[in-house]
Amino acid sequence: MKSRVKKWGNSLALRIPKPVAVQMGVGDDSPVVLVLRGRELAVVPLERTQYRLSDLLSGVSKRNVHERISIGTADAGEA
Repeated sequence: MKSRVKKWGNSLALRIPKPVAVQMGVGDDSPVVLVLRGRELAVVPLERTQYRLSDLLSGVSKRNVHERISIGTADAGEA
C-alpha cells in the first residue's frame, strides 16, 4: 500500500491507512517505536503497560514509605 510523507509543522508526518492500523493494532495516540533498518523505517507498536494497584502497593514497605505531611484543612466553603 502506498502513502506519502507530508510536512507537519517542523516535522514530517506519515499517514497510516486504517486497514494497516487495524492490522498493526494501533489507533490514535498509540505508543510506537520508530526503528531505522538501513534506509527502511519500521513502526513498531508498544504494548501499553497495565498496572494493578495491588502490584504497585506490594513494593511499599516501612523502609520506603513517605512520612505524612499536612496539606491544610478540608474547608472547601471558605475563600
